[in-house]
Amino acid sequence: QELALKSLGNEGLFLFSSLDTNKDLYLSPEEFKPIAEKLTGVAPVSEPEEEEAPDADGETLSIVAKFQPLLMETMTKSKDGFLGISHVALSGLRNWTAPAAPMSVLLARQFRAFLPPKDNLDLGDPWWIIPSELNIFTGYLSNNRFYPPPPKGKEVLIHRLLSMFHPRPFVRTRFAPQGAVACLQASSSFYYTIAFRIHAEFQLNEPPNFPFWFSPGQFTGYIVLSKDSSHVRDFRLFVPNNRSLNVDMEWLYGASESSSMEVDIGYLPQMELESTGPSVPSVIHDEDGKVLASRDPSGEPIQFVFEEITWQQQIPWQEAAHRLEVAMYPFKKVSYLPFTEAFERAQAEKKLVHSILLWAKPPVPLPVPGSGRTLRETVLESSPVLALLNESFISSWSLVKELEELQSNRENELHSKLAKLHLEKYNFPVEMIICLPNGTVIHHINANYFLDITSMKPEDVESSIFSFSTNFEDPSTATYLQFLKEGLHRAKPYLQP
Repeated sequence: QELALKSLGNEGLFLFSSLDTNKDLYLSPEEFKPIAEKLTGVAPVSEPEEEEAPDADGETLSIVAKFQPLLMETMTKSKDGFLGISHVALSGLRNWTAPAAPMSVLLARQFRAFLPPKDNLDLGDPWWIIPSELNIFTGYLSNNRFYPPPPKGKEVLIHRLLSMFHPRPFVRTRFAPQGAVACLQASSSFYYTIAFRIHAEFQLNEPPNFPFWFSPGQFTGYIVLSKDSSHVRDFRLFVPNNRSLNVDMEWLYGASESSSMEVDIGYLPQMELESTGPSVPSVIHDEDGKVLASRDPSGEPIQFVFEEITWQQQIPWQEAAHRLEVAMYPFKKVSYLPFTEAFERAQAEKKLVHSILLWAKPPVPLPVPGSGRTLRETVLESSPVLALLNESFISSWSLVKELEELQSNRENELHSKLAKLHLEKYNFPVEMIICLPNGTVIHHINANYFLDITSMKPEDVESSIFSFSTNFEDPSTATYLQFLKEGLHRAKPYLQP
């Protein structure tokens, strides 16, 4: 390592390490391939999906990509005109103004990757298309990478689809939860409607620039697919745009894994794939094998009238989406309502509001110990905490920017006041708050402080408010339970009937 640093310098070693995937300080032809393609401008023809049998008569599906670039003014760094941020760092983001492939044609059978692992699954029961390989104990994948690893198995289709947006999609995110999960939304004799959710990200920069990671909160969508995967009736994949922020961005400022990193969030108006119609065959044969019809030489598909699908079972899209969210985030077994809705519910049910207020959206990998990720992968997923939250609280999960907008909206004084009371107690990066239905904060704790005290020995914790309990082995769970119970105790005088 020292010799490599002496020979290459920091920047050179940084680039070398990003290519040296097995960290043996030697570049194999496979590891060198991205640089060879960059220098020669020639990329080898990608291999077909594993076990993909040629099917001349198979149906094809035409998919269009719709993309509107990130609104730069929604980034927090835009408030000071991106002061101190080099133009080069953001070049990959600024130059990404259109999809890499506006249209693509795929074989219908490639979409068998979305089929359930068995036939007798109940509607809403999730399964993993691409299993997550990371958790709180395994840590996270390196930031120091430019080129995605070759996709394998079911990753191939997901990679192909996401490559329509940008040439460097990573189908596995650096942080948990990664992968893709699906569930049945509807079923008929011959068809499924399958809802899915994908956590993936893009690398927008290439050497000699430093990495710039672009991580949408999620990709979601659905596919209407025949049970033998020979026909796709409908397909849609998109990044939800119903919240004010839906993308996390991170970029490095140095030539090592420990280099300083900038973090920001922003709003992406549109990132969507949609089929232009059902999949169609290129040739139709009669019973004797004679060609009855074929695709027009100009490329126009054969005209069909498709039968209407009669669904025997179905669940609402919102229920399917929630099942997928809980599969990715078990802490969501507790319903986290929108901010104002949580207070309305708390008022009606005479419960306290348990609120998580954070700088960035939940999927954001904040580079600080008190991130939302740490919370949801530990205490918020624990059974005792889930049980107490469901029994005694109405929960909400909000962004600082959303509450700032709510506070400045003078058309609704009540909502403005609720947001103001929250923001007065907020400290970066995450604040856990317990309040009355009228917004009065009766207890709160910063995530960094919470993690500090739960990492201390019990005898070193001074405050009885956050004392440890011997009933639970996990001090984080015990301390969070104590935090919630203290909130209930303080609220007793206010919640008496």
